[in-house]
Formats: sequence, structure tokens, C-alpha cells
Amino acid sequence: MNNLKAFTIQFVGLKQGEHDLDYKIDNTFFKNYEYDDFNAVDLIVNVKLIKKSTLLEFIFHAHGSVNVNCDLTNEPYDHPLDATYKLVVKFGQEYNDDLEDIVIIPHGEFEFNIAQYIYELIVLTMPAKRVHPGVEDGTLQSDMLDKLEELSIRKEKPAEENEDSTIDPRWEKLKDFLTDK
Repeated sequence: MNNLKAFTIQFVGLKQGEHDLDYKIDNTFFKNYEYDDFNAVDLIVNVKLIKKSTLLEFIFHAHGSVNVNCDLTNEPYDHPLDATYKLVVKFGQEYNDDLEDIVIIPHGEFEFNIAQYIYELIVLTMPAKRVHPGVEDGTLQSDMLDKLEELSIRKEKPAEENEDSTIDPRWEKLKDFLTDK
């Protein structure tokens, strides 16, 4: 976690107003969290800090690409990422992060680490099911896709029509009970 000191912002000496910070995020950032779902990470996170007299406002904007494996074919692909998150830091008696977008830190604090919020922004922006774009548009040629197609259940329309024409006689008898004919 020593590598995350670059994400600690000392806000006491800053003037009130807007301050822009840029961070380049790669795999070493995620090694601090022991998160290894990404093959390669190439992201830029722009952080706009708006310092006011009673609070700090952070606006995170992450953009770039993350190389991940497809959940269907296990083929690596670059997933584009473009996400924004807004965080408000207020001052109070004790530390409290129960609310989603508001953090309360004690009055005596002079710095704030934003690494955890950058981590959550990136990880939570990724889709739960990662599908290679070539699978969706049909351009990806893969042994895994061929095997999935071979093992898939095929629906045959003639069989469905056949089922409708031959109704079980027990169900046919129930139609006699219909009163609103």
C-alpha cells in the first residue's frame, strides 16, 4: 500500500477553488489491491478537486481501455472504459463513510487518499459479463465458439408446430368446462 501515497492529497495548503489532477493507472495500481482480473490496464483518471470552505468536492473521470478475457471464449480483448464519479468530503466529529457519495472526515485531518475511490470506480464500471465484441457481431473465429455452437440446443420449428396440433385428450376435455364461449 506504500505505492498509493501518490493518491494522497494534502488539501490544507490548497487555495479555495478548482484544482486538476491527472493519474495514469496501470497494472501496478491493481497489484496493491491484489486484483488480477485485468490483463493490462491503460487508463487516465482526471480528478477535479473543488475546495470550498466547508467541504471538498471530487469529480473523477476515468477513460481508456482495460484488457480482459471474454467470459464466453476466454479470448483477450480491450474493453473501452469511460466513467465518472462524484464524491463529497465533509468535515465532522469522526470518520464516516456510510453514505455512497459523501464521506465525513474529522476536523483535524489535512490530507485525503483517493486511491480506494479510483479503484472502485474502475472495477464497478466493468460489466458483470464481459463479451468480446467479435462474438456479438459474429466476426470472431474461435475454437471455443465453434464448440459452443456444436453443443448448443437447437430449436426446431416443425416440432413446435407438431406439439400444438396434437393436444393431450385430457387437456382437450378441460375445454368443455369453459363457460365464456
